[in-house]
Amino acid sequence: MKERIRKALTQQERRNVAAHGAVPAAVLMPIFTREGRDYIVFTKRTETVDAHKGQISFPGGKQEKNETLLQTALREAYEEIGLDPKVVEILGELDREKTYVSNFIISPFVGHIPYPYPFKINRREVQSLLEVPVSALLDKKNYREEIETAGDKRYRAYFFHYENEVIWGATARILKRFFDTICAAGRPQTRT
Repeated sequence: MKERIRKALTQQERRNVAAHGAVPAAVLMPIFTREGRDYIVFTKRTETVDAHKGQISFPGGKQEKNETLLQTALREAYEEIGLDPKVVEILGELDREKTYVSNFIISPFVGHIPYPYPFKINRREVQSLLEVPVSALLDKKNYREEIETAGDKRYRAYFFHYENEVIWGATARILKRFFDTICAAGRPQTRT
């Protein structure tokens, strides 16, 4: 899967997302392979963080001065879950995604990581880690779409269910874009 992801992200036609006044941020989508199955690592945020309390997200945050967005994603992954940047093999970048309420413009990077990995969770920011099989996220029983409204804008919202958690918001939009990109590069078009 690693080479398929790299190829798909390299060949994708990037869309331009307006970022007027939005705060630049970046996230890392860590992927690992265990016993022949691919998994994506998510964090469940604590109730004490400034934004997106209690939500399922990718490790990430605001860009700091004098760092690239990739450096932001790697720094935040290290700060939140103890993921050493040296072990992350960056496979590519997805289209930027804007948050509707908190006004971030997020640059998502996809990285392959070793398994097993000794994560060190920053308990001020991260309540827990979720290692979700890609097959569960692709299962149509665990997925739904709705039309939602933010201010005067209507948009399609995506929801991925795994065990007792729901992945929604910008994280779900990034995940949906990831699967759409991979499907366009040869994965099955239907969810199984």
